[in-house]
Amino acid sequence: MLGWRLTVSAIVIPLLVGVFVTDHKMGADAYVLLGVCLLLSIRGAWEMAHLLTTRSFRPNFPILAACSSAVVAAGWIGQWDASTIGTIGIGSLGLSMLTFSVCVLVLFLKGCIQYREPGQSMETLGAEILTVVYVGVLLIITAQLRWLDGGATGYFALASVVIAAKLGDVGGYTFGRLWGKKKLVPILSPGKTQVGGYGALFGAALGSVLWLCFLGPKITDTWNAWPIHWAIIYGVIIGAVGLVGDLCESLIKRDVEKKDSAQLMPGFGGLLDLLDSVLYAGPVAYILWLIYTKLLS
Repeated sequence: MLGWRLTVSAIVIPLLVGVFVTDHKMGADAYVLLGVCLLLSIRGAWEMAHLLTTRSFRPNFPILAACSSAVVAAGWIGQWDASTIGTIGIGSLGLSMLTFSVCVLVLFLKGCIQYREPGQSMETLGAEILTVVYVGVLLIITAQLRWLDGGATGYFALASVVIAAKLGDVGGYTFGRLWGKKKLVPILSPGKTQVGGYGALFGAALGSVLWLCFLGPKITDTWNAWPIHWAIIYGVIIGAVGLVGDLCESLIKRDVEKKDSAQLMPGFGGLLDLLDSVLYAGPVAYILWLIYTKLLS
């Protein structure tokens, strides 16, 4: 199982970086990334609906897919029509948040129309709003790294969080399987160990240094190498946050008593099992990049 995970990670991570680089060369509209994010939002909404269809939860997948993809698409509309959106005081993320607010209104309205008796409405509504936040809002905030610094360094930033978070996952799993004994959070995630936690920090820091200091700057002259110490700090933070993101998805699965969000590929569970650390780390990475850019200015 360890060998299989390492093999798949060695294929998936370079493939994603290749998609990022290709989309970067195609221009600022980022049509390729839009397609990828829409597919992720729809599949993610399906997995969340599958996970949360339990007890009194009755989430509606078509509405969740529409809401999540609308929040994602709004981020692109805000970028494509920045001049018009800006004149009314709404940035690209602001437009996504406005879309999310409308989605909440729609979900409340659906609850009112479908109400028949006490005991289901609030649970279902909470599950649906959580889904749109987890799949739509966190995804579009992470994707906004694509336009950081006017798009000049966007994929340098976006790839950094994907590489750091996923190598953190690989490091945590590898260290845990090889040397882990003492459990990290036994009730919530019995498979995670304290040594695995250190492995997650090490893997994320290593991935961050490799990308930010060596590999990324070789792709284009506009991507300037980071000082190694800043890259290590960035990687450790992303590794820690990504580990928490993994635990947060474990919280969802444990509470609804399901092992995986779905079966996407053997040994990895569903899409959300692959994206949990990236989605949770995305907003933090955005903040760190803004801080680092400010320090350089």
